[in-house]
Amino acid sequence: MKIKKNIALSDTGFVFNPASGDSFSVNPIGLEIMKLLQENKSHEVIKKHLLETYSVDKDTIEKDFYDFAKMLEQFKVTESDEKKES
Repeated sequence: MKIKKNIALSDTGFVFNPASGDSFSVNPIGLEIMKLLQENKSHEVIKKHLLETYSVDKDTIEKDFYDFAKMLEQFKVTESDEKKES
């Protein structure tokens, strides 16, 4: 998963999707995750970074990262980084 190129992401966590006109805000950790996704970091690299940076257990990271990724998907700000076969 990666953040679509047209998504605007401010340093304060404001997210704008010009294709839909939708906007929302994310907290500082959400912003950090989105920036890492923009840098094409893998889910595993991001989760490892969060585990090393914050006082949180692996199960919490797994659940919260999955929930956040689903939320980004619902807001249509992500795209798959894998090619789909026909």
